Amino acid sequence: MKAAVIQVRGDQGLAGNLASVAHWLEQAAAAGAALAALPEAFAYYGYRAGGDSAGEHNLTTAGAAEATPAGPVRSFLAEQARRHGLWLLGGTLPVADVDVESNDARPFAASLLFSPAGDEIARYNKIHLFDVDVPETGKSYRESADYRPGKEVVTADTPLGRLGLSVCYDLRFPELYRALVDDGAEILAAPSAFTASTGRAHWELLLRARAVENLCYVLAPNMGHRDHPTRPTWGGSAIVDPWGVVLANLDDGEGFAIADIDLAHLRSLRARMPVHRHRRLGMTRNT
Repeated sequence: MKAAVIQVRGDQGLAGNLASVAHWLEQAAAAGAALAALPEAFAYYGYRAGGDSAGEHNLTTAGAAEATPAGPVRSFLAEQARRHGLWLLGGTLPVADVDVESNDARPFAASLLFSPAGDEIARYNKIHLFDVDVPETGKSYRESADYRPGKEVVTADTPLGRLGLSVCYDLRFPELYRALVDDGAEILAAPSAFTASTGRAHWELLLRARAVENLCYVLAPNMGHRDHPTRPTWGGSAIVDPWGVVLANLDDGEGFAIADIDLAHLRSLRARMPVHRHRRLGMTRNT
């Protein structure tokens, strides 16, 4: 069965971004994709807590609007999954679940998986938030100012295999992927909005490393707009097989990449190189 990763620029406003996503989903479905994955922040890229000087692009407001399945992007994703008969991974979108104990109104960066019937099958809240100073550009990122971190490791069964969910900066934390594999993951999804500078240095390296060390397929849709004046993203969306082979990829700009997911190949590799059974160190230690 085929999986596709969709790459968009994210600079067309909410309506334009969704129109672009709809176009590429139609193309991917026509090419035979049974599952399609969208990038991180594909709809609300550039939104921040408090919005901009004009009061637009308000992440808090967007998160509140997406708090239920009737939210504008959540309902759009459900409709697209039904229309094309796809398993659809909705990258991330802000979803506000107010923490009544701490009164924390920051939304989660939620990755939502939809069935071909349009049902929400799984939700992963991004665990690792990008609070980083990038030396190459001098830019500072503080994702925790906008989002609340998740806590739960999430996997879900699909006809292509058991899917383990992650997002972007999670790629730098291999212990998460060990936990996903311990829960049966055969395919690792990493929707991203990798910066152009970190993507140039580390994007493909990290994707192939996560594939090889876990003997999993990796689906990695990324935002692609390297010449954006303030928030350039790397692109390079890719599908990587369990041996680290890049089966399909993109460069910059918009489009989709598609490849077969062959679980017989994966299981053969795991049988011949049973790294999961050879582990000697756990993921926790006594304190």
